[in-house]
This record gives sequence, structure tokens and C-alpha cells, in this order.
Amino acid sequence: MSAVEIVEERRQGQGKLDKVRESAVSSALQAFAKIAPGEAMTESSNPAMVLGILVGNRGFFPDHLARSGRQEMIAALHAQGIKPILLGESDSKYGAVETRQEAARCAELFKKHREEIDGVVVTLPNFGDERAIAETLRMANLGVPVLMQATPDTPSKMTIRDRRDSFCGKMSACNNLAQYGIPYSLTTLHTEAPGSQQFRDDLEWFLAVCRVVKGLKRLRIGAIGARPAAFNTVRYSEKILESTGISVETLDLSEVMGRIGRLKDHDAAVVERLQAIRAYVSTNSIPEAALVKMAKLGAVIHNWMKETEVTISAIQCWTSLEEFFGVVPCTVMSMMSDSGLSSACEVDVAGVIGMHALQLASQTPSALLDWNNNYADDPDKAVCFHCSNLPKHFFKDVRMDFQEIIAGTVGKENTFGTCVGRVKSGPMSFARFSTNDSEGKMRGYVGEGEFTNDPLETFGGAGVVRIPGLQKLLRFICERGFEHHVAANFSSSASAVHEATTRYLDWDVHWHKADAPGC
Repeated sequence: MSAVEIVEERRQGQGKLDKVRESAVSSALQAFAKIAPGEAMTESSNPAMVLGILVGNRGFFPDHLARSGRQEMIAALHAQGIKPILLGESDSKYGAVETRQEAARCAELFKKHREEIDGVVVTLPNFGDERAIAETLRMANLGVPVLMQATPDTPSKMTIRDRRDSFCGKMSACNNLAQYGIPYSLTTLHTEAPGSQQFRDDLEWFLAVCRVVKGLKRLRIGAIGARPAAFNTVRYSEKILESTGISVETLDLSEVMGRIGRLKDHDAAVVERLQAIRAYVSTNSIPEAALVKMAKLGAVIHNWMKETEVTISAIQCWTSLEEFFGVVPCTVMSMMSDSGLSSACEVDVAGVIGMHALQLASQTPSALLDWNNNYADDPDKAVCFHCSNLPKHFFKDVRMDFQEIIAGTVGKENTFGTCVGRVKSGPMSFARFSTNDSEGKMRGYVGEGEFTNDPLETFGGAGVVRIPGLQKLLRFICERGFEHHVAANFSSSASAVHEATTRYLDWDVHWHKADAPGC
């Protein structure tokens, strides 16, 4: 891909992301406030992201550029609300790194802030010393994403006093990092000024990469109930997940039922949850008894997730909860996903990882959908559907109803609790991850498209998607044996998720592009 194509891709993605982020984050925070009374997530509770800054310098190049370049980078980070961790000007010459001693000093600083630092930006205001850069990152051993930035030269300032040569120095630094086995990311253009719009866009992209990497490392997933017998497609390997740092905490449905049985209708947790459900979605025509059951189910799941420090969940539905408890868990799951606590049905643990990755990248809610139907005779369009537990963020309008598919089997009165409506239009990213048991590693695919306004008369939560090259993607899914579930998110964040999972987590992830050769 050319630099021009990368620029356009990231610019379009960032523009689309900015449009959806404000309203989505606001609604998600409000929903979480209702789901977890007394533990509301607020903007002030989201700490600023922290980046380590490594300023490169090389003695026989103009070192005054290291000083001004350091200041420019600090200003660029502060402008985007990022907290920088870097050497002070009294710690080394101009606060830059050139010698091994300065590299060790910078590494110790980074190690001191290991738990804070989300990623590292290597900035080259001049050629920089490639060895010092590589040694710093090796000694710090943070295991976080690294972004390589080089400041461009100005044609009118090419004398010995002001020529940077960072254009060349970036290649040398990258060469050394490759030798040292340290993964790194690149800016869209080879050289970008810290104060430029292009670097601001790339920094936003890099922050998304950092969030995905940090969020998927040491992730804890709650698997509530057993995999439905009819859904072999959602099988996965806990051992492969554990080898990547992802742990699965299990809870049997009998334990859920037992804890629900101890709750009274007037318990504070139940009353608060019931109020939250009514505030979240229209519940007209839904029996009170069903709503109380949902409130108890939500209270039990929330308390268990808090006790076990579980971040996201996958829950058994078909058809145990309906037959033996009398409601579907869809609204409870919708509320969790809308708050950023992604929740997938049919105990699709691998599926909820895709939801979480997209949510980390975009900071907006994700949903899990079926690739469900063709749309007329358009080869690039399909219907995505679920019963549904989609987050409210996904809908044009939404109401609570009953689950039409299984009502005929277990009775309508046992299937109240779905969130139904038409999915709104807008840019979307999709992701699917799985455990590759034959090779012992993670695999998946990502891509982008859009939800459209094409007419659709059906039930559940459904929308029409348009994905360029969809037939090629469907062939890839079928040939590789991927699941029928896919995570979706109203954003353009496939690039960040792909970068995080392939470059830093070493997953085998395909990026679907309509014009790419092969599948």
C-alpha cells in the first residue's frame, strides 16, 4: 500500500471515528451508571493515556534540534491529553538519549513507570543514535507498542547548522530494533512534524493500538453456563487463550440460579437494577415478573464479575435460561455491552474477544452478530442479525420484546427480554478471532464496511451491511472454517486492531481488503 493510500485510509477512519465517539461514549457511561449503581464510570475516572518518550540524538548532528524537538513532542502530546514520561533536560543532554549511560537512565525511568506506560514514542529530531534507542527499549523491556517518528527537514534549512537527516536516521533505528527483535509501528508518512495534523491522526491511531494490546493482555473473561450442545461452532481452547495471557473464569448456570433464588424482589440491588432496565429500554407490554427476573439475573452476574475481576462475558442462552428460569438474558447483556463490558451469547468466548478488541480501539460499544442472510442480488451486501442482545448504541430505535425464534419451543411467556429494532446506518468495523487448535495459536480476520439504510422487514436486531469484496470475504470465512458469528463496531478501527494483534500479540490475523489479491 502506498503512503497516499495509508494517509487516506487513516484519515477516513479517524474522521468517522470522531463522529461516533462523543455520543457513543456518553450513552455508554450513562448506561453503566445505571447498571452499576455507586460505581459509575465517568470521563474523569478514565485516566489520561501515558506514553514514554525517547528522544534520539547524535552528537555530530545539530543537537539543538534535540532540545527543540523534545519540546515539540511534549506539546503535541499535551495537546491530545496524553501524559508523557521522559528524561528531564538535567538528566541528559537536552533530555535526549545518545550514550549507553543515558540509555540506561531512560530505561530505569521507564521501568519505574512500567504500570503506567501504555506505549513508547521514539522521536528523531535529528539522525539519532540507533544503538542507544535499541538499548533503551531492550533494557526497559516494557512489552508495549512503539511508534517511530522522524521530523522532516526544511528545504531552506539544510546547512550544517540545521539539517536533521532524521529521514535517514529512522531507517537505521528501525534496522536496529529489527535486529534486537523489538516490534515497532510506523507513522503514515516516513517523516512527520510533531505538530502536524498527520501526526495527530497517527498518534490517535497509535493510542488505539496501545489500548488493544494492553486490554487483551491479562484479559479475564467470564464464561457463564455451558456451550449449547447445538453450537459446536463456538468451541475454543482455553489453553491457547491462557498462553496468550487471556484467562477464562467459569460459572455454572446452577450457581446463577442458586444465587438468584436467594434474592428478594425488594432487595436494593434488584430494585436498582429494575430501575436501570426501565430507563434503558421501552418495556411496554412486558410482564412485571419477567422484568424482576431480568433484574435479579443482572445483579447476580454483575456481582460475580466484580468478585472475580472479570472484564467481559459470554453467556449460555439457548435454551436453559428460557426453560428453567423463564426469560432471555438479552437485555442484561445489551446493557453490559453498551457500557463497554462486552457480552456475547452462546458462550462464544472467542467472539467476545473480537467485541472487546473493537471496543478498546474505538472506545464505543460492540455487538456480536450472525452473518445471516444475503440481501437481494447485491454481492457486496448482507443481513447481519441477532435475536437480540445488541447494545442500544446500535439501534435507530429499540424496544424490549420476546424471542420469536424459540418462543414456539419454550413458550412466549418464557422468552421476554430481547432488544429489538433496526440497526442504524454508519461506518462499521468487524472482527472475528478464534483459537487455531492445530497450530496452537490465535487466528482471525478484520475489515471495514458500513451499515446501510436499505429497507428490511424482519424481527430481532438486524441491519444491512455493505462490505466491498464481500464474496471474497465469505469465501475466506468458509475455506478457513471460521464461525458464523462476527463482532461489529460503529467505527473504522480495523487498522489499529490488526496492528495490535499481528505486530504485538503475534496472532495470525487477515485484514480483508476488496482490492487485495487472493482471499
